[in-house]
Order: sequence, then structure tokens, then C-alpha cells
Amino acid sequence: MSIITFGLIVIGAAVGLGLGFILEKLIQGNKTTNAASRAEKLLAETKAKAQEALLEAKDKALKIIDEAKAEEKTRREELKQTQVRLEDRESKFDQKLLDLENKQQQVYDKAQQLEEIKKKIQDIKEQQLAKLETIAGLTREQAKDVILRNIDEQSKEAILSRLKKLEQEETDKVEERARDIITLAVQRCAHSQAMEITTTTIDLPSDEMKGRIIGREGRNIRVIEQLTGTEIIVDDTPQAITVSGFSPIRRHVAKKALEILIADGRIHPGRIEEAVDEARKNIALDIKKSGEEALYRLGITGFDPKLVQIIGRLKYRTSYGQNVLEHSIEVALLCTLLAEQLGANVDVAKKGGFLHDIGKAVDHEVQGTHPEIGRDIAVKFGLPEEIIAPILTHHDDKPATLEAIIVKVADAISGARPGARKDSYEHYVKRLGELEKVATSFPGIEKAYAIQAGREVRVFVYPEQVDDLQAHNLAREIAKKIEAELKYPGEIKVNVIREMRVLEYAR
Repeated sequence: MSIITFGLIVIGAAVGLGLGFILEKLIQGNKTTNAASRAEKLLAETKAKAQEALLEAKDKALKIIDEAKAEEKTRREELKQTQVRLEDRESKFDQKLLDLENKQQQVYDKAQQLEEIKKKIQDIKEQQLAKLETIAGLTREQAKDVILRNIDEQSKEAILSRLKKLEQEETDKVEERARDIITLAVQRCAHSQAMEITTTTIDLPSDEMKGRIIGREGRNIRVIEQLTGTEIIVDDTPQAITVSGFSPIRRHVAKKALEILIADGRIHPGRIEEAVDEARKNIALDIKKSGEEALYRLGITGFDPKLVQIIGRLKYRTSYGQNVLEHSIEVALLCTLLAEQLGANVDVAKKGGFLHDIGKAVDHEVQGTHPEIGRDIAVKFGLPEEIIAPILTHHDDKPATLEAIIVKVADAISGARPGARKDSYEHYVKRLGELEKVATSFPGIEKAYAIQAGREVRVFVYPEQVDDLQAHNLAREIAKKIEAELKYPGEIKVNVIREMRVLEYAR
């Protein structure tokens, strides 16, 4: 019980006493003696209850006080124990801090000792190095160079051997993979090869026809040769004459015109002109048809009709006896197979392979190498750059794109097939040797190399013997001599190189 409750009880008791006193007065004044006795009895009972209540309140107050004292004592004990623990922790912390300071001091002392020892060792090292320099007669840097040079010489052979071994292993792996890819492509691409020559034989119904073709005093044969640009060979071969010419188109025009004249029977200059015109028209139609058929075989669409006409001209163009149109179709097929194996752009590789020799269709009429002419043709007809690159660089040492490399490889495969070209290895080497011999026949030339299958000759001159102006004149003289002494298709680029190299090493 709280003090407030105890106070209420006391107040209640006082009020009860007051009420009893008032009641007693009222009884004395208004009641009889019996009423007075009852009032006294009631007052006594009230006093007794008030006394009991007061005692009970006191007991409760004392009990509350005792509980409060006991609780306070318990809290004091807890506070005392907490204080003891804190003091114990503080003492331990102080001890650890002291130990840490002692260890720190020990570490610092050891560091000082190590610095002193290090300084002594450095002094000893300097003394020993000084003695070594005195004994060896070399400075430290000189001795270091000697040691490094010895180590370099000893390890150079081992390093080079290891590098060579690794390079050989990687080369073997790459060659094996390339061999597998090329073999698979060649096996899948079976293309017929037919050797073509620069003469065409025409069968005659009788030997009497030879005289009619020759005409009076040879006028007919001269007109035919003049209009067709070929040479008509009439020999002892029975019932046959031969048309000779470097241009297959001209030979076929002459052959077609002669067939028309023989079938008609009328052979004179006027009729010859008509027959030649008719033959040219027939050849033009055949050229267009051949270009369309080639595109159909490869599944290529979207080319300009004029470009298709130029492509058809390749049917009447040969390269070392190999038909260029058939060669282009084969290269396109090989490019398709190789591009599929290598993950390249198949459409670009196929079109680039098919058009790589398009410059040969007009290289007898336009100046320049056939890659450059082919590039100009591709640009004229708006072909994309990724197709122009293989056309221009298929004879370069390092083509720029993967598709151009594929075209170069496919071109080499097609030209290297047995029977594809009539040039033997001996003739090929002989032709290159003749070209190099002509180039080195001038004074001041150090060496010369025929490259790109004889399409270019690179001439290196002695810079102290040939100046820049003489180099220009030398290139012109070499080109003139090649034109005068050698026979070759297309053109040959003469590249005269003059350079001065001075080497020195900073060590």
C-alpha cells in the first residue's frame, strides 16, 4: 500500500470521528436516552473500525517501506558488482596498453638495430665491391655489362631453339588445318579442265576451197586477215586451214566468218565484209548468253547487263591456255566452299572470286594490269568495297580482308590443277629467269626479282651508283628492252627501288 492510500484512510477515519461527534450531538438533543446509548455504541464501533483501518494502513505502509529498502539494497549490490567489474576491466586494459607500449618500443629498438646492421652490411658490400673493382680492373657497370652479355650469349641459343620449336609446332598445326580445309574444298569442287591453244582449225569441203579463200593474188585472204586481225595459215594439211591469233574473240570471229563464206560459196571482198559483220553479231550474242549462263550456274543476280556482257567476253579469253570464264566459275565455287569452312561472308567471297579476273576481258584494249582494270570496272558499276578488295589484291602478298585471302587461295588452286594451264614448271622458271636477266643487264643494278607470276619485276639498284633521275630513266629503259625481247600477255610492271639504309645501335 502506498503513502497516498494510507493518507486517505486517515482522513476517512477523521471524517468518521467528526460524523460520530455530530451524530452524538443530534442524539442528545433530539432523542431519548436509548438513542444516546445506541449512538455511543455506534460511535464505539466506528472508532474500533477506524483504529483497525489505521493499524492496517500502518502495516501496509511499513511493508511498502521494507520492500523499498530491500529493493534499494539489491540495486546497491548490483551497482557495487558492476563497479567492481568495470574496475577489473580497466585494470586489465591498462595492463594490455602497457604491454603494447612495451612491444612497440621493442619493435622500434629492433628496427633501429636492423638499420644499423643494414648500414654495416652496405658498408661491407661497398668495400667488397671496391676490392673487386680493384682486382678485376672493371667498374660496377662494366662488370654488369660483362655478366649480362655472358648470360645473353649463353641463353640466346636456348631461347631461339625454344621459339623455333614453338613456331614450328604452331606452323604444323596451321598447315594441317589449312590442308584439311583446302582438300575438302577441292574434293567437293569437281570442275572440268580443257586446254586451249592460240590456233583454230577450220575444216574445208575440198582443197579447191583453199584457192577461193586465198583469192586472186591473195586479195581475199588479205581482206579476211585485215578485218579480223588474225593470220590465216594455208599449208599442206588436206581439207583444212588454220586461223592463228592471240585474241580468242578475233579467232572465233574469223572462224565464224569463214564458215559462213564456205556455206554460202560466194567469196569476194564485199561478201567477206558482210560475213565478218554477221560473225561479230553472232559472237556478241554468244558473249551475252555465256555471261548469263555463268551467273545462272553460280546463282548470282543483280548485275548490270553491261557488266554481264563484259563477263561473257571472258569465254574468249585464255590465261596460259586456261579458259578465263571457266577459271572464274571454278574460283567462285572454291571461294564458296572455303568461306563456309572459315566462317567468312560467302556472298562476298563468291562474287569476288567470280569477278577477280574481270579485267582480263578488256586488258588488250585498256592500259594497266588486270587487277587495276578490274577495280575500275567494279567501281564503274557500283559494286561494294568488300567485293572490289579481292579483285584488286588477289595477287598481293598480304590481302587486306579474309575474303580477299580466300580469293587468292582459290585462284592459286584453280591455276594449279593438273592440266589447267599448259605452262610447265620449267617454262615458268625459264620465263621468270629471262625477265630477271633482262632487268639485270643494265649497270648499277644490285639484284632483280620477277614476282606475281612474271607480272612485275622489282629491280634494286646501288644507291651510290644510281641517283633518283637515273632510276627513272633506268625503269623506262628496262621496260623498253622487255617489250623488244620478250613475249608475254598483258603488261609487266617495272619497279626500280633505290634506298639508302644507315644502321647504328645505341647501347
